[in-house]
Amino acid sequence: MTQKQDKFIDLLWFPSAWNHLSFPSNPPLKLLKIALFVKKWPHRSHAGGLERHALTLHLALAKRGHELHIFTASCLNCSFPTYPISSLYFHLSKPTAAGYLDQSIVWQQLQTQNSTGKPFDVIHTESVGLRHTRARNLTNVVVSWHGIAYETIHSDIIQELLRTPEEPQAYALAERASKVVEEVKFFPKYAHHVATSDHCGDVLKRIYMIPEERVHVILNGVDEEVFKPDVAMGKDFKKKFGIPENRSLVLGMAGRLVKDKGHPLMFEALKQLLAENDTFRRSTVFLVAGDGPWGARYRDLGTNVIVLGPLDQTRLAMFYNAIDIFVNPTLRAQGLDHTLLEAMLSGKPLMATRLASIVGSVIVGTDMGYLFSPQVESVKKALYGIWADGREVLEKKGLVARKRALNLFTATKMAAAYERLFLCISNDEKNGENNCKYQSPLI
Repeated sequence: MTQKQDKFIDLLWFPSAWNHLSFPSNPPLKLLKIALFVKKWPHRSHAGGLERHALTLHLALAKRGHELHIFTASCLNCSFPTYPISSLYFHLSKPTAAGYLDQSIVWQQLQTQNSTGKPFDVIHTESVGLRHTRARNLTNVVVSWHGIAYETIHSDIIQELLRTPEEPQAYALAERASKVVEEVKFFPKYAHHVATSDHCGDVLKRIYMIPEERVHVILNGVDEEVFKPDVAMGKDFKKKFGIPENRSLVLGMAGRLVKDKGHPLMFEALKQLLAENDTFRRSTVFLVAGDGPWGARYRDLGTNVIVLGPLDQTRLAMFYNAIDIFVNPTLRAQGLDHTLLEAMLSGKPLMATRLASIVGSVIVGTDMGYLFSPQVESVKKALYGIWADGREVLEKKGLVARKRALNLFTATKMAAAYERLFLCISNDEKNGENNCKYQSPLI
């Protein structure tokens, strides 16, 4: 019998998400000096997915001992957060009128810090925080994409199909195609690319024609110490917000309550369901966390829908534990929504739009959730299916969802993958470093 041996792979050529790999949790092979460019740093509960990604990832890297320099916009009429981490430094600048980083200022800040002590090992930019015009000659730049124009075309098609006769026709599709061409031209000027979903990684290689060894898939991760199952926490949340005990099914939604997050579609589906089925109305309740114009509309649906307003991270963790299933009706085809990952880590199954990033990376089977097309009848069919399955089936699906999330979507997994990528990019072979090689057991 032949004994199986481990094999070595070059990480830069690894075709799948790095989250599937196991990296040691012991101290890093060497400590890095890392620069981050991000348009805006999170302020309390008012933060989008890109900002939350920047916060979660870079705080984790700083806690690992790496020296982190954050180049971001100053905060108007608010106090900038502070952290008890000695290796974390912020370099603030006034944003432009359009809200972006002033490239001349941040570039000068970078040059100053680059010549102070040792130069930066890695320069990381969340999307175009550092513009390609500045990054084009840097071999140690990594850009993380949380949404690209090619993906957004799907969203534009959905919005056009859902447009009512009274609404003016949008011309986003033609404009978006031009945007794709523009991105295909300038994306290669960044040395390395991180795709935050499997689908995005495929598009960057196949449509944007970026060489495979420069595209790396690292799926988003969220804090597994915050988002986890806690029955008592869920019961306390229900009691605090007066959620009726006699409802056999509690469904939850969270995020910005705006059009492109699918809330007109969900509103119409709920409105019809609650009107046409008395049993459904008596046995279900919907919790809606977040703010936006559709919050008031949901309140008009009566006692079946409880609008909670925006929740901070602690209350959001309680919210997930109070529901039986998390529903995300987003029409945004780009990125990988953090709320889906938070719900999975909390042990909840999902109901979400059938978009490429979700199907390819998150809800990969019916054993962990439900998918629907962005049409009212499809949403209603999925909701009826959830109702028919009941709480016992949902709990089983939630266990499968949590298992997948623990394997792929934790902050620890994400940070470990980025750390190894950064070590690989800063690899010094002359000094015997071998950070791009990964020992993989043969199966």
